[in-house]
Amino acid sequence: MWETTGDCWTQCYPSRCAVHFVDFLCFVDEKIPEDKERIYAIMDNLEMHHSRDLLLFMIHHERWEFVYQPTYAAYLNLIEPWWKVLRSLALKGKRFETWKQIEAAVEAATAYWNAHKHPFVWGRRRRHQPPRVSQKFSFQVKILRM
Repeated sequence: MWETTGDCWTQCYPSRCAVHFVDFLCFVDEKIPEDKERIYAIMDNLEMHHSRDLLLFMIHHERWEFVYQPTYAAYLNLIEPWWKVLRSLALKGKRFETWKQIEAAVEAATAYWNAHKHPFVWGRRRRHQPPRVSQKFSFQVKILRM
């Protein structure tokens, strides 16, 4: 997800491993314009985010810089709201028989998002938001005394 433009790129892989992750980073690197001198990727502490393959990627792609979240700070993981959006667009309420159907659903959801894209605003939890302004409703309370 390119936060400032809302552009999104997805790829489907049969498993989650360092090789597929680096392949995805190469795919993203091709999509980002060459005039961008620096690319910051915010990562959690998943084991594949600390692999040798990733170090080799960093050597060959000097404009990339990886910033790691503190351990036990899952609330800072900004990708989770995006996963929720993608799951609701691609997977929610659907049943898939084959891997190709899953890939097609993810591609369709990505195409839909990019057709209606907007800068992604990372939400804050309800407890961190200012209190709501009360509505202009009036009501009466009747007390029944016995």
